[in-house]
Amino acid sequence: MKILVSGTSGLVGSALVPFLTKCQHEVYALVRTRADLHPNEIAWDSQRGVVSPALLEGLDAVVHLAGESITGRWTAEKKKHIYDSRVQGTRLLCQALSQLQNPPAVFVCASAIGYYGNRGDEILTEQSNKGEGFLSDVCAEWEEATRPAAEKGIRVVNLRFGVILSPKGGALKQMLPPFQWGVGGQMGPGTQYMSWIALDDVVKIIDEVIQQYRVAGPVNVVSPHPVTNAEFTKTLGRVLHRPAFLNMPAFAVKLVFGEMGEELLLSSARVQPKKLEQMDFQFTYPDLEGALRHLCG
Repeated sequence: MKILVSGTSGLVGSALVPFLTKCQHEVYALVRTRADLHPNEIAWDSQRGVVSPALLEGLDAVVHLAGESITGRWTAEKKKHIYDSRVQGTRLLCQALSQLQNPPAVFVCASAIGYYGNRGDEILTEQSNKGEGFLSDVCAEWEEATRPAAEKGIRVVNLRFGVILSPKGGALKQMLPPFQWGVGGQMGPGTQYMSWIALDDVVKIIDEVIQQYRVAGPVNVVSPHPVTNAEFTKTLGRVLHRPAFLNMPAFAVKLVFGEMGEELLLSSARVQPKKLEQMDFQFTYPDLEGALRHLCG
């Protein structure tokens, strides 16, 4: 297949491109406009929506992963970048795809389980309602921004990513140093659920949903076995053979990380991959300890 991928320098994109290439797909990267483009790169300006429709003709699939990192203190400017890079960029790309004579059969777009907000120990599936908070609002509008593609008849899949585990980036990369130094510990009460997924399974899932022509709409990209923050902390400490007792109370998390800490570190989302289970997707790392031993070994 001829597949276009945005966000190729990010955690997921940098793993996805070699995976798809190894599977014999013809992969192109959607990148920011610059003078020295490579033959397999297509330039666009996500802010102004400048992309040549002719370059998008004849694609079989588009995987849209680009977006501002959500880590870091959420100033008003940071939140605007998070919102615009996801909602505005997605809308502009989908509008361009909707104008094609030969549009792709499928548009796979990143989203996140932040859609569900802070829900305690409630079991959440793709049918669950939207939650509250900044991330929930962003995710809902992010998914709505794919409407022009869907109205064109393109099959749209919204991947609601959980906490993606990889030592190369994301939450695990930031957790590893303090845990390796023996100063790791749980965040807040530790009862909040973490719905996680190993990066290896993420790329497999993306390849699967591209080819499963009946799959559309939101798909929870999480392991079937979410854990509490306390369980995650205990397991990571055991895998690394390090103590994990220096807990950070909730008030300290809010003080240090602000709104980001409240929505990312203290929020609870117990998410189940119902659609993936209906697809009979076989997780390589369904359990946390096996995933961490693979990733941290």
